[in-house]
Amino acid sequence: MKIAVSSTGTDLDSEIDPRFGRCAYFLIVNPDDMTFEAFENESMSLGGGAGIQSGQFIASKGASVVITGNVGPNASRTLGAAGLKVIVGVSGSIREAIDRYKKGELLPTDQANVPDHYGMGRGGGQSSFPGGGMGRGMGMGRGMGGGMGRGTGMQAGYGPNQTAPPASPDQELGTLKEEAKALRDQLNSILSRIKDLEK
Repeated sequence: MKIAVSSTGTDLDSEIDPRFGRCAYFLIVNPDDMTFEAFENESMSLGGGAGIQSGQFIASKGASVVITGNVGPNASRTLGAAGLKVIVGVSGSIREAIDRYKKGELLPTDQANVPDHYGMGRGGGQSSFPGGGMGRGMGMGRGMGGGMGRGTGMQAGYGPNQTAPPASPDQELGTLKEEAKALRDQLNSILSRIKDLEK
């Protein structure tokens, strides 16, 4: 069995990246002996379809479970079609999340918990859900803010004249806290790398 986790870094002590399709890395972990492989997420900067591409990549690596913070409708459908169990709303380190999964504390869902294009940053086409397009290194978010959202009729489960329900203040606060923590972790990683290179 293999578990795929969206990650801000390349080891088990890295924090879970709250974005699935646009996470920095994927760790594919064997929960029995905690061996793992880390992969840079090549779909992170796509203009659209990052969730689908990421879902297909995870399926190709033989994972049967995905642990992440947030999954949009397209990624949810792709992962479901591939027969993967998806666990959302998870934060903390990857090691802690795998331990919680092994104890039966994390349960899968078959529903998206954010709308399409959620991780692309604030801007066009989104309802009142906050953006999250953190990017990595240079070019935070890569100019994806404006005009990328699809018409609401394209979103899973909503009719042509309906929009996704707005996030509650508690959901938005939780998401923003996760994103701030991920940004802090990324900044610390970058600063650490700069320090190493300056030696």
